[in-house]
Amino acid sequence: MADNAAGTGVQSVERAFNLLEYIAEAGDALTLSELASVSRLPMPTIHRLLRTLAAQGYVRQLLNRRYALGPRLIRLGENASKQLGELAHAPLAGLVDSLGETSNMAVLDSSMVLYVAQVPSKHSMRMFTEVGRRVHAHNSGVGKAILAQLGDTAVRNIITRVGMPTPTEKSIGTIDDLLVELQRIRDRGYSIDDGEQELGVRCIAVSVPDAPTPMAISVSGPAARVDAAFTERAVPQLQSAARAIAKELDEGR
Repeated sequence: MADNAAGTGVQSVERAFNLLEYIAEAGDALTLSELASVSRLPMPTIHRLLRTLAAQGYVRQLLNRRYALGPRLIRLGENASKQLGELAHAPLAGLVDSLGETSNMAVLDSSMVLYVAQVPSKHSMRMFTEVGRRVHAHNSGVGKAILAQLGDTAVRNIITRVGMPTPTEKSIGTIDDLLVELQRIRDRGYSIDDGEQELGVRCIAVSVPDAPTPMAISVSGPAARVDAAFTERAVPQLQSAARAIAKELDEGR
């Protein structure tokens, strides 16, 4: 039987991608019954979709009969990150030219933050984060800007899965303090990492509006240069760059 269209898409394709996202969000392999519970799809439908995905290498069935993400997604993810970084390069380079500090873009990857693009500052003393690095969301500027896009329940679930390490004395260490900080970020429209990931480094970040996955961009540098006056200049430019990236993403859909 042919699949019915769901909205503007093909129902079976939407369901298959939803299953992949459920497995990714869980951070662990899931059973058929667990997937049925979260997806609310009939068991035969789930089994048929998983069989197709497994045949293509997008999922794999473990010996305990649980389903995990498959190796073919690795290449897709690497290429997607590369293309996303290329799309953001011009707006990020514009921030560096105008503000003089390193600019970054990161996305939520399961329960961690993944840096997908960077344009470095020309200063000899500058902030540097390797593209492809994964960090906790609660103690980074881009991470908190990303978490602020989510509801409190989703934030709690993320913290429950990966914990809240405190690499510096300024790092947020409790979920209640984090939720208060996230509401502050929503109210003012940007986040600040003031030595929470690395002492002496300050980061200003904003979310990319209406992105298909939670993402944010930032400018970072030594705290002596990234001061209150710098923040006042940087925020509107970050928001403008974020809108430009959002427009590029929307045109590519």
